[in-house]
Amino acid sequence: MAYRFVLLIGALSFFADFTYEGARSILGPFLASLQASALVVGAVTGFGELAGYALRWVSGRAADTSRRFWLITIVGYLVQMAAVPALALARTWPEAAALIIIERIGKAIRNPPRDAMLSYAGQHIGGYGWAFGLHEALDQLGALCGPLLVAWLLARHGDYRMAFAVLAIPALLNWCVLGLARVLYPQPQDMAESSGASGARRELPGVFWLYLVAAGLMAAGFADYPLLAYHFSRTNVAPGMWVAALYAIAMGASGAGSLLFGLLFDRYGFVVLIVLSVLCAAFAPLVFLGNFWLVLPGAILWGLGMGVHESIIPAAVSPMVPPHMRATAFGLFTAGYGVFWFAGSVAIGALYDHSIAAAVAFCLLTQLAAVALLVPVRRLARRLVPRA
Repeated sequence: MAYRFVLLIGALSFFADFTYEGARSILGPFLASLQASALVVGAVTGFGELAGYALRWVSGRAADTSRRFWLITIVGYLVQMAAVPALALARTWPEAAALIIIERIGKAIRNPPRDAMLSYAGQHIGGYGWAFGLHEALDQLGALCGPLLVAWLLARHGDYRMAFAVLAIPALLNWCVLGLARVLYPQPQDMAESSGASGARRELPGVFWLYLVAAGLMAAGFADYPLLAYHFSRTNVAPGMWVAALYAIAMGASGAGSLLFGLLFDRYGFVVLIVLSVLCAAFAPLVFLGNFWLVLPGAILWGLGMGVHESIIPAAVSPMVPPHMRATAFGLFTAGYGVFWFAGSVAIGALYDHSIAAAVAFCLLTQLAAVALLVPVRRLARRLVPRA
């Protein structure tokens, strides 16, 4: 039952990522075509992440309090999937910016309850890392297919609006899978509650807060792809359809890596996150300072880093907190994470407008500062999680 639930949630995320990652692969050039600057691109995408992540605390808290995980998840998916094809109607960058932010808000609403349900299933299939890694692999398969479709549409028609409109198809399929999942698994939280995994604890452990700061620093130094795409388009390092194609390659690396990362995390714990954080930090000099043949491995490292952010980082939260506080913890964690992401996105965008080298230095320094904090997190987590 639990394994099938993880696969079904993975299918749900496949169509969601097909839709919104297909759109995000061209948001940078699309905003540039509407006369937006690099600062605007960084601020819009960063504020979208801020709004999206900040609201997750509210969503998570509501899910834990009401236990209505599916209702909140469904509302989020309906909002998010409707916003993407609506970009085809945007005529100015403020209109596009509003839809980008609405899409992030929809994701904010649905993520904490969905991740909590996923964690409940994870304790029955061999480990949280495996559950989140398997889900992320299916998620990123959609993130691979969406940009590839968009790249093909741009190569054939060169029309951003057509690409956004076509993405209405996977959005509708997402809603269909959502309805099926709700019917087949009406009370997924019972997978945790039936195992007796409950408790009276009402506060989060200290290691959770230290881990939040470390993850936040990682987020602050991890440039969002629309800014990378803006750079590729502006410098002609990867012109035309290659902007979307590189994103597809990055998502493929993310999905493939997630399965392995999840298994390694379940076995070795935080040391895996530390090593991957150091490795993936190299994306910044490669994508911002290199030619096409350096941008390509840089995009792959960026994709691997995204896999870390979407699989191992949230998976590590699960064993830190009791099941009855999972949605709240996920919501609070990702809200703080989003504040760091927004601040970092604005800083990187502003630095890029003045000096690309300064933007690269900021990315590297924040990633290395995160690694320094992960070392004590690993030590403290040993008291809560075996093999951490």
